[in-house]
Amino acid sequence: MESIGELLLTKDGFEKLENELMYLKTIKRVEIAEQIKEALSYGDIVDNAEYEDAKNNQAFVEGRIITIEKILYNARPMEVNDNNGHYVELGSTVKLKCLDTNKVSAYSIVSTVESDPFENRISNESPVGKAVLGSAVGDQVKVKAPAGIFYYKIEDIQ
Repeated sequence: MESIGELLLTKDGFEKLENELMYLKTIKRVEIAEQIKEALSYGDIVDNAEYEDAKNNQAFVEGRIITIEKILYNARPMEVNDNNGHYVELGSTVKLKCLDTNKVSAYSIVSTVESDPFENRISNESPVGKAVLGSAVGDQVKVKAPAGIFYYKIEDIQ
């Protein structure tokens, strides 16, 4: 297996990838095999849209399996430090107050692999993630983002 460098994942993120891999290998592969079998029963595969769709799904799933296996091979779940919310680390949920707008937002700091901005899960490599790592409640941080420079105050850490 090709090494992509060690990845540190939250325990939750590691488990989600393991579960997704198991689902893809045990359930999704079987479903796609059935789709291919059914599509082949329609006859010639030359102008068979169902067969083409099933083969495309199969290629996507097999690619995802390879990707997850590579991630898990190189990943290790992070050790849970009992810092009692004294400072921001990977796995922390941090409440930030934008000093320009007074808007308060909460973000979970996760690895790049686990990030999902729609779920307020931001990467430790993102501008905000980099800026808040190691900070404590009450600290003010400067974030250099593509949209400009922003200042935040750490309101809470969990």
